[in-house]
Amino acid sequence: MALLHFESDYMEGCAPEILTRLEEINFSKNPGYGSDDFCKSAVEKIRAACKCPEAQISFLTGGTQTNATVIASCLKPWQGVVSLETGHIAVHEAGAVEATGHKVFTLKGEDGKMKASDLDVFLTAFEKDGNNAHMVEPGLVYISFPTEYGTLYSKDELKCIHNVCTKHKIPLYLDGARLAYGLAAQKEVKLPDLARFCDIFYIGGTKCGALFGEAVVCTKPGLLPHFFTQIKQHGALLAKGWLLGLQFETLFTDDLYLKLGQNAIEMAEYLKERMKEKGIKFFIDSKTNQQFFVMDDKKLKKLSKNVVYSYWERYDEMNSVIRFATSWATTREDVDRLVDLIQL
Repeated sequence: MALLHFESDYMEGCAPEILTRLEEINFSKNPGYGSDDFCKSAVEKIRAACKCPEAQISFLTGGTQTNATVIASCLKPWQGVVSLETGHIAVHEAGAVEATGHKVFTLKGEDGKMKASDLDVFLTAFEKDGNNAHMVEPGLVYISFPTEYGTLYSKDELKCIHNVCTKHKIPLYLDGARLAYGLAAQKEVKLPDLARFCDIFYIGGTKCGALFGEAVVCTKPGLLPHFFTQIKQHGALLAKGWLLGLQFETLFTDDLYLKLGQNAIEMAEYLKERMKEKGIKFFIDSKTNQQFFVMDDKKLKKLSKNVVYSYWERYDEMNSVIRFATSWATTREDVDRLVDLIQL
């Protein structure tokens, strides 16, 4: 029996629409490094979707490269970035940000989310510290949508965090690696809201239907000076940039990006229904494509013979928290097979 993969949302290739277009233009000649017509068209489509005509749009190769490049480009040599303890840059990027010479400050969160009040306390404490000239200065705030626990910020929560950042004159950066799934799961927050409340955010492609690639949206021109050069220095610039442009142009045609996200959410909801029927314990109430469950270690050992999942954390002496991730390509048959393999 072939292994069933639910460990992440980048297990498949790409949306058929992208594959078709790649085949159509496979032998065409295009200039490199994002100077092609596909990239130019994608930029205008993203600006229109965000209702931010002045936005600076850049295409990078992957999520870790994007986070490291954006953060290093924003910060002065004496500054660091504020994240949650569970933030992707603080846990799962192998110290990529620290490797650029910048400290990652970590705050405690609630269900994977940063509280505006906690951020305000932290930034205020630094400003009032008489010895802050000897300290690393907070120069950027990092959050993600969805979070590492599949939770989502409401529009009001984003607004409050943005207000704190504005108060302390510090930019807000949002990691959108799974943005399609967050937008599909919560209809309240839309792309124009992110453009309004974030100084920089990125639209994830790798995990949301593209072969690879992310689109950085800088809503304030000038905030990322010489960003093209910075992208190249960080190894995130693709010579065949038109491959990224074509993919994002396709994703932002006929709402394909949101449609792909919707499938993952529908399959996640179906998975939740089936797991409830099985009596499986939920670790957290996630509305997105990342679903977390508490399962007996002995049963997990048996399950791992047929299913690949993400181990998350220890729950107690006999149980662990695991994650199943649906994607734009997950089917009901995939979910049914997964649930049938779970033995109580």
